[in-house]
Amino acid sequence: MSSNESTGLPGQQTPAARQVAAVELLEAVRRELSAVSLPLALPGADTARLDIRQVLAQLDDYILPRYRSLDAPLLAVVGGSTGAGKSTLVNGLVGHPVTRAGAIRPTTRQPILLHHPGDAEWFEDQRVLPSLSRIRGTVVAAPLPAHQAGPTPDAAAVTSLVLAADPAVPQGIALLDAPDVDSISDDNRRLAGQLLAAADLWVFVTTANRYADAVPWRLLLDAASRDIMVAVVLDRVPAAAEEEVSADLQAMLSREGLGAARLFVVPEVALDAMGMLPVDAVAPLRSWLQELAADAAGRAAIARRTLNGTVKALGGRVDAVADAVAAQHRAAGLLAKDASGAYEDAVGRILDATRDGALLRGEVLARWQDFVGTGEFFRVMEQNIGRLRDRMGAFFRGEPTPAVRVETAIETGLQAVILDEAANAAEDADQRWRSDPAGRQLLGTDDLSGTSEGFADAVAAEIRAWQGSLMELIRTEGQGKRSQARWLSFGINGLGAALMIVVFSMTAGLTGLEIGVAGGTAVVGQRVLEAVFGEDAVRRLAKTAREDLQVRCARLLQAEQQRFLARLEVPDSVPPAILAEQAAALGRLAASA
Repeated sequence: MSSNESTGLPGQQTPAARQVAAVELLEAVRRELSAVSLPLALPGADTARLDIRQVLAQLDDYILPRYRSLDAPLLAVVGGSTGAGKSTLVNGLVGHPVTRAGAIRPTTRQPILLHHPGDAEWFEDQRVLPSLSRIRGTVVAAPLPAHQAGPTPDAAAVTSLVLAADPAVPQGIALLDAPDVDSISDDNRRLAGQLLAAADLWVFVTTANRYADAVPWRLLLDAASRDIMVAVVLDRVPAAAEEEVSADLQAMLSREGLGAARLFVVPEVALDAMGMLPVDAVAPLRSWLQELAADAAGRAAIARRTLNGTVKALGGRVDAVADAVAAQHRAAGLLAKDASGAYEDAVGRILDATRDGALLRGEVLARWQDFVGTGEFFRVMEQNIGRLRDRMGAFFRGEPTPAVRVETAIETGLQAVILDEAANAAEDADQRWRSDPAGRQLLGTDDLSGTSEGFADAVAAEIRAWQGSLMELIRTEGQGKRSQARWLSFGINGLGAALMIVVFSMTAGLTGLEIGVAGGTAVVGQRVLEAVFGEDAVRRLAKTAREDLQVRCARLLQAEQQRFLARLEVPDSVPPAILAEQAAALGRLAASA
């Protein structure tokens, strides 16, 4: 490989190296586009999805085949409006009936590709229009009436292409008789658009009374954007109106950037018994096609011009897809934020409920008071905290059952708070999504406004696991205090209950334990623990327990919010930046030509 071939600069590469690099880029573009997913119902998403399908089809049908075979014959697609006379024109160009024409609309149902026998190898395989299977047609030796010409169309959607070799077609150019661009059949219209997108040049047929129709002009403007060579055939023009109509059409073409298009006029004449036009009526168009076919350099220039214009337009379309993907990412981010925000708020409310003393009322308070005894016990403990160490061992050994009842009451109260806030979060997220068209589409008829099945059991299990972790904290802390080993061995449940009481009376302040419940409820728990472990240890234990509870609550609600977030997950999503980079690379490829 030469030094010029190894460089990545298009202007410094050999033609062969440029061709290889272009094909590699186009194949990469095709891979990324085929992986694009636009699942959200955003404005313009349907249009973008259709555009992606059309771009992929054009890459397969025309761009990649043409880049791989720059010297292949030109494909001239004959297209136009219903009843414009396309099939009759094609028959006239080859000099005998080969395509079907008639009064029933749509007349052209089965696309027929006419080529010189010497060009058969270029079209018999799937090089161009690979999605259409091949049917080998036969050119009749004797002329047939027009109503018998051509293959009998299939009533189903067309998925095949009829190939007909005819020596009357000049070698180097193939003619493809396409369905009507404004057909009453959706399949025909789609197929016509697909065939026109695969053309190296268009022979566009219209009539004196329909040349200003909107549908053909949309396609002509697309041709202008691709810089494709266009020959416009103005068919069935009355002699008296030829000068006026042709001048008006030429002016329209010039205004729309198609001033270079060749204009051929076919006068309004009677057809012969075979439904054929007089030879002179199509002689100028036939001569023009023959001249193109005879000029190899001219054909190559036409192919490169159309290809370059198509690649340039492709860059703009890929850039638009990148914008559509970016819009999907932004919308998905907002929906995810709505769902996550609802559940994050719920976690905050749960933690508020656990730190402001709210959980120490009702059943929890009653069970705790049963556990520690009467108010006389509070007074004794407050007056002589030193005696507490002597009493605690027997206290805990003698009353293990009340401690378990405290744990159960805390489990029940905490579970109720978590379930209530999880349900509130689900309702909030569901309402936020249903207020957005994209979120509404993702939810469909599913109701996610409540908690998931089995969530209550999961909450209960997590609370019990948290309570177990508190017991383990106490065991670990007590291992270093030999004088208290006997107390811990008999009073682990009581100490655990006391630690939970302290956790639920803490505020979020950093200045130490602040008691939020009147009557000494939390004071008892705090003093019990301080008597065993000391004040600093109690502060550390309570902080660790609260942080553990926060992590567990967050994990529970994160699992719940996945019911929403899972609907936003798109496997192998293509980053919009990659598409934007490829669009820029396509622009550079077009500019280098």
